[in-house]
This record gives sequence, structure tokens and C-alpha cells, in this order.
Amino acid sequence: MIREVIKLSPFEEATLTPICVSNTPELRQTPRRAIIVCPGGAYSGLAPHEADPVAHRFLAAGFATFVLRYGVGKGATDFAPLCQAALAIKHIREHAADYNVDPDYIFTLGFSAGGHLAGSAGVLWNIPEVRAVLGDAPEGINRPTGMILCYPVITAGEFAHRGSFHNLCGSKEATQAEMDRYSLELHVDGTTPPAFLWHTWNDSGVPVQNSMLMAEALTRAGVPVEMHIFPDGRHGLGLCEDSKSAGAAHSKSWVDLAIAWARDF
Repeated sequence: MIREVIKLSPFEEATLTPICVSNTPELRQTPRRAIIVCPGGAYSGLAPHEADPVAHRFLAAGFATFVLRYGVGKGATDFAPLCQAALAIKHIREHAADYNVDPDYIFTLGFSAGGHLAGSAGVLWNIPEVRAVLGDAPEGINRPTGMILCYPVITAGEFAHRGSFHNLCGSKEATQAEMDRYSLELHVDGTTPPAFLWHTWNDSGVPVQNSMLMAEALTRAGVPVEMHIFPDGRHGLGLCEDSKSAGAAHSKSWVDLAIAWARDF
């Protein structure tokens, strides 16, 4: 197994942890598709149950997996987490042979605010802030092949999770215009990669309209999307392995659905 911690310079707080099968000549492996897991936490923290356990689940399904621990709190401003995600994708593509990864198939997967980051990596992949941190790297080296967005934070509008956008802007007094810079449904275009989305209808943390707005924006842009809305379940279900949580037993099918989507892409 490959398990190491990679610093994403110049961001000292950001790390990428590969959780991959070692690429040795004896195994004669076919290159795997890669999943980059972005845990949620409102850009103020990182939820452990949405990190390594998810990577291990997708590893068991035949993917090469990576966990991105990105900047939160004061470290979430100025598109820093997005730049860190871009550097993570670039690193994996540049070291694809080491990780036994097919560089044409690198997916971002995120939960809640991590879903916003996973979506930002696909929607905002070519903004000036990202291009600046990538330097002279080839254009598109940081664009994911697809996005798996789990009860994601998307909009800064009526159905916004305000705390996430306040952290992104660095202020509770951020103007609507400032928050709209991060409102993903406003920036989807034909270069945005396809997406898989899931949400629960009665999510009281991040309203289901976030996923619905994203799906509508993707559809308008002609970008393929698969979306599942489950009838019941609290926010932050992760792999839905909490047997005491309403809706978890039904919602857990999202994992197999997402695996099939990324595998058959």
C-alpha cells in the first residue's frame, strides 16, 4: 500500500494523502481511475467520517484513492482550497505512473462544503487565481474528469449555507456580490465536467435545492448529470453507515450508484 502525506506547497496547511495499492511490476495492474475525497465541515473544519473511510470504500471498489485536507477557517479565503485541489489533481496526473492511475480519469468527490470544493474544482478550474498557482503547467492539467457531489453546498442565493460562504469570503459581512463569486450554479459552462449528485429531501443543514440548482445549471450548459434525491436523512450521513439515523439504510445506495457512474464513465 502507498500511504504518505504530501504537502501542497505553497500551502503549508494543505495535504494530499494517497491511499493506493503499490504499483509493483509483479502485480501487473491495469491503471486505476482515481478518486480525490474532500471531507466537509463548512470550511471551518474537516469531518473525519467523510475522509479516510470513504477513500477505503472506493479503494475496495478498484479505484486509486486520495484524501485532500484543505485550508479551513482563515485558510479558506481567496480561493485557497480551490487552488489546493488544483495542485492535488496536477500532482496525481504528473505522478500517475507511481500511483498506477489512469490520468484521463480523475474524479473529485466531496461532502457538504467538501462537495462545494469538489464542484469548484470542476466549475472554476480555469479562473485567474488557479492559473496563477499552476504556473506554466499545461492548461487543463487540474480539470477533473468528473465530480461526485454529496449533499453539496452550491448556492450563495436563497438556499445558501451562509456559514460556508462567510468562511470563503473571510467575513460575516460579505456582500452578495462577494459570495456570488463562489456560487457554483452561476459559473457552470460547457467546460464543466459531468457530475453525479445526491442529497436527501429533508436535509436541514444544506437544503436539497443546492443539488437541484446545480443539476439545472449543468443541464442548461449541456453537461451530463446524474442526480439522486433520497426521501429521508439528516445532513452529514457520509457512507450512511449509522444504523440509528433515519434514512441511512436507503440512502447508502448512493455509494454503489456513484461507483458504477465513475467506473462506467
